[in-house]
Amino acid sequence: MASTSKDNFVVLELKDPLVIGAETTQKEIFISTSDICTWNLPLILSHESIKVKAERSRLIQHSTYFSGLLVGSFSESCLDHVSVYWNLETTVNVLKFIYGCPLDLSFNNFLPLLEGALFFGLDDLLLECKTWFCRTTSTKGLSSVQIPLDSIIEIWNFGLDHAIDFLAELCTGYFARNFMWAVSCSSFSYVPFNLLCSCIEHPHLTVDSEKHLCEALLGWLTSNVGSMEFSSNTEDDYGSILEKVQLNLLPLWFASGKRRNHYFSKLADESTSDIFSLMKDPSMSSCCVLRVSGRNSRIRLTEYTEKVDLSGCPQITSAFLLSALPCSNNMDLTLTGTLNRSSVKLQCFDGARHLISQSLFQLLAFEAVCEVDVSKCPNIHFEAAIELFCKSFPSLKILKASYCSHFKLETLFHLVRECPLVNEVDLTTDVSPIIPTQVSIVSATVEEYQELGGVSYKILKDKPLLSSITKLVLKGRSDIDDMDLQKLSLLSSSLSYLNIKGCTSVTDMGISKLICKSMKLHSLVVSDTYFGRNSTLVLCSDSPLDGFPAMPCELNFSTSLAFRLQKLHIGGCKNVDVRSLLQLMSCTYSLKSLCLRETVVDDHALNNFSGSSLEKLDISETMVSGASLTQLVRRNPGLKLFKVRSCRKLSLWEGRLEVVEALPYHGFSGEELSFELSRRCTLEGAEFGWGLSPFSLKNLGPAIRSLRTITVGLGGTLGEYGLELLLTVCPLLEAVVLHFQVISDNIVKRIVESLKHIKVLGLCYCLGGLSSLSFQLSMPNLRKLRLERVTPWMTNDDLVTLTRSCTSLIELSLSGCTHLNSDSQQIISYGWPGLISIHLEDCGEVTSEGVSSLFDCKAIEDLSLRHTGENRVEEKLVQVQLPPLLDPPPFHVFFCHHKGQLSSRVMEHFDVVPPTSSDSSGVDPTQGRGIQRNFIVDAASRYAGRFSLNTVRIAKCKQQRCSLDFQCFENCRKSVHKETIILEWNSKGLKTIIVKERV
Repeated sequence: MASTSKDNFVVLELKDPLVIGAETTQKEIFISTSDICTWNLPLILSHESIKVKAERSRLIQHSTYFSGLLVGSFSESCLDHVSVYWNLETTVNVLKFIYGCPLDLSFNNFLPLLEGALFFGLDDLLLECKTWFCRTTSTKGLSSVQIPLDSIIEIWNFGLDHAIDFLAELCTGYFARNFMWAVSCSSFSYVPFNLLCSCIEHPHLTVDSEKHLCEALLGWLTSNVGSMEFSSNTEDDYGSILEKVQLNLLPLWFASGKRRNHYFSKLADESTSDIFSLMKDPSMSSCCVLRVSGRNSRIRLTEYTEKVDLSGCPQITSAFLLSALPCSNNMDLTLTGTLNRSSVKLQCFDGARHLISQSLFQLLAFEAVCEVDVSKCPNIHFEAAIELFCKSFPSLKILKASYCSHFKLETLFHLVRECPLVNEVDLTTDVSPIIPTQVSIVSATVEEYQELGGVSYKILKDKPLLSSITKLVLKGRSDIDDMDLQKLSLLSSSLSYLNIKGCTSVTDMGISKLICKSMKLHSLVVSDTYFGRNSTLVLCSDSPLDGFPAMPCELNFSTSLAFRLQKLHIGGCKNVDVRSLLQLMSCTYSLKSLCLRETVVDDHALNNFSGSSLEKLDISETMVSGASLTQLVRRNPGLKLFKVRSCRKLSLWEGRLEVVEALPYHGFSGEELSFELSRRCTLEGAEFGWGLSPFSLKNLGPAIRSLRTITVGLGGTLGEYGLELLLTVCPLLEAVVLHFQVISDNIVKRIVESLKHIKVLGLCYCLGGLSSLSFQLSMPNLRKLRLERVTPWMTNDDLVTLTRSCTSLIELSLSGCTHLNSDSQQIISYGWPGLISIHLEDCGEVTSEGVSSLFDCKAIEDLSLRHTGENRVEEKLVQVQLPPLLDPPPFHVFFCHHKGQLSSRVMEHFDVVPPTSSDSSGVDPTQGRGIQRNFIVDAASRYAGRFSLNTVRIAKCKQQRCSLDFQCFENCRKSVHKETIILEWNSKGLKTIIVKERV
């Protein structure tokens, strides 16, 4: 209709072309811009057509679209009624912006408003969108992530399609800065290749490690190239993105394990070669490797980096770190070379420290880095490394250096002085196989290393430390003794979390003295130590502190450390008697995690625990009954971890959990326990044994629907029906370990089909009719596999099938596979080149021709060969030759009957049998060559630079006549255990122990 007046108004009829004709609440609504700030948007947008009376001049002034429409040569310019076809919500918001109403921008409406700004020609709205997006994408830290990855992809594509350069730039930067978060998103596989490439090239690319970057790229390639039809050239072009990975900074186990990967095999070989070059010649700096391989070796650090993960990289040295950390300018190569040469002689640290100090001023500081992980980096000289960390990471709060047994206590005090903000240190090592409270020690000798400038307690005490360490993990440190605990008491003013699990050289008195001075302690892990009566008394004694939070009136009297503990693990502590446990349980109230496995805890003690905050409970191998557990579950509905394996007072009776002995709770049945668990708890991890049946499992249904890990041990009788039920009820399981259960091919098939993300599978001493069909199904995510006494029929062909089904294994344990032979070694090493743990027991003739093929598993840390081929080794030879091999070794080996366990950390199980003939070699010529006498020497030579053995266990056997075979009495002999020799190296020396048990 033509305009008949000179008024300044026009009626805009808004319609969405995509929903015209759709069913709506009402067909039409008429509104005016005069009251635009009070518009009811949900009501307005529920109409098919919206008629808006608007001021013509304002539309023309702010919008080039309306200016051209209402002023230009279009026929609409002379009309007072104009139709606009666009998304209704966007058009309404555009009108609100034109009339001065504030917009609430978010990632949900950003793109529609940006598109609306372009369509309607609103420069001011375009600027506001750009400003909001710049501000949103420039925030730091994962806690500030506001835009979902799929939105970033959509926005990037929009910018590419509409040639909006700032969108592509900001999306790439946001993606690069938050790369670790992006990788965890389900939409990561949908990231366009060009966006991924731009992100990798971006200077703000922020990753924790090269391993994480490589894993992300391989995952992307598998999801995209593998699921689409690409030409070979296109696939090669896509695969070229992997060349951006810095191969020299990959963990050895990771690089070795990717040698069979379709996209990474050549690069994996190159990476492994470079890593071994560095390990064989520690004086070779990253600059030298760079000249050889033509690749960069800089640790990726940006202003947004919060964590640096170098764990599992044995090629890393202090000098390597110095050349790999970003500098303000190129470091003088002569100085770098000098540093590398000096790093070989770690004893001459004073000179190396002086040289490093000359270069510290060139290192850039990265304030955001708060965590560094250098676990399993045995070639780092930590005194020198701390100097570098102090300069490069001034805000360092967490240092993880687990499985680096050469990290001495004196180095910890050096760390506290140089990096005063550090509040968490993890110095975990392998827990000794010798738990003094669990074995019978025949003899023990110690050969100590000469101390090099050790710091005495008096010197430390005279120079007070301003410690901020709140969490200290010393798990497995057998070199820590009572004097060391006395030194650690200098850090006790801030200590709230202490883990000394498996520290077998400390006494109850030493532990109690440290606890006594740690008045802020709220977490104590002392499992498998001499923790006992003295330590219990200290925990339960009154220790008034100001500012303690209010407690229930009936508990206000308690001010003991035990009362405030949130975590208490005393599993395996045999020195804690019944009376001490009763007192300890009576004093605890705030516990969230409690471990009492293998202790003398009984119903009386457990009933005296009155806390209601438990989330984790482990009472495995105790005499606690179902009645007591039921009472505890009623008081603690937040339980997430529940371990009751080998609790013999829980027995099976007519499908119910029953109490074996008379209990004070009359009328109790196991049905009550399962009912309470299902009604109150949501478990994430569980270990069951006696008392578990299909009936109780069915009752547990609601409690176990979110289970991630489960172990079923002796006494649990699920049967095929129960296991079927388990897989149906628990679809989120990632780890399943079954002992003494009845299984079948059908069960294994169900496990594979139902649990797509299963990572750990253990079938141990199970009954049933398994066949080779069980392992022809693909389990690409499986990382750990244990098949113990369940596949006696396994042949080399079956083993080949298994390597094709489980391509990602890093730990393998087989026992009772008597049909395997020496060719099995090559199948294992070729099929799983990234294995870090191999356990083979009673596996036919696997080692009858030696063990050379297993050395192809370049990253092996734990090798255990028990009864895998006839072999005889003179025990005198082993005892004489072993100690000089490692000089001085910060790692661990164990031997047992025809079994040698090489390790970066653990070498295990080489059972030694006295020679049966006068042959000086100690090898029975009729039984094959077996494991050679110089096995450890050979292994060490192949892993040059990795003298990192912590423990050697030699389980000695003797020949005993079998009295049951009367016909061949003289010739019938069998090997029986005699004793076990354990050699343990730590930062202080070599300890040789002989025990009666076979460990």
